[in-house]
Amino acid sequence: MFEDQGIDTVVVATRHDSHANLVERSLRSGKHVFVEKPLAITGDQLDRVVAAAVQMTSSAGGIPLLGIGFNRRFAPVTKRMRELLATIAAPKAVLITVNAGSIPATHWTQDPAVGGGRIVGEACHFIDLARHLTGSPIVGVETTYIDSATRDSAMIVLAFEDGSSATIAYLAEGSKRFPKERVEVFAAGRVLVNDNFRTLHAYGWPGVRTMRLRRQDKGHTAGMAAFIEAVRTGGSPPIPFDEVVEVSRAALQAAGST
Repeated sequence: MFEDQGIDTVVVATRHDSHANLVERSLRSGKHVFVEKPLAITGDQLDRVVAAAVQMTSSAGGIPLLGIGFNRRFAPVTKRMRELLATIAAPKAVLITVNAGSIPATHWTQDPAVGGGRIVGEACHFIDLARHLTGSPIVGVETTYIDSATRDSAMIVLAFEDGSSATIAYLAEGSKRFPKERVEVFAAGRVLVNDNFRTLHAYGWPGVRTMRLRRQDKGHTAGMAAFIEAVRTGGSPPIPFDEVVEVSRAALQAAGST
């Protein structure tokens, strides 16, 4: 596959421990690549991906496109939140509650050597979402774990360059009857509440009506479509490469896997 000149794009949907290696090989083969999250489960893996991208940029004059499955930033509710928040210059306070549910300790995602653990493998989604909503680089990461055998419940606090802050409550102990994801943003006397990527409530926003979708949409289709369009047209990656690396490194730091 990597040697076949008739293939210009690779999709990586394997288990987490192989992601970085397959992305690195794709980039060094001059092929565009879409990888499911996470990009890497160790700092060394991430460094090798960055090195491959740097080498391709210097030798070929341009890096092949890298897409990643951070789909929530492409969700309709997220897009509307981003539009509204772009009108506010003040720092933002982001609260993300994830009722992730329990997964057996024997599941492969819980194995640090294979899945990287759920903070690296899943909570990275919400680190990316917070980065996207604030529109500011991450400058600090702190994590407090709730005591459990699997260490898959944690409070992650992100600090951003513009003074914004985000708290991500990634929790495995909750009831399945409670909604899985809730995103709240407080800024400049206004509040936005994303209820499970189906409803957006706006408080303190004159003229902004509640957004209601017929069904939940977390942006999977739109994210993949944006990548495919970039490949077809030669456009920029849907998520800047430096931002993908920044979020991936923050996820590793949150999990203590740097």
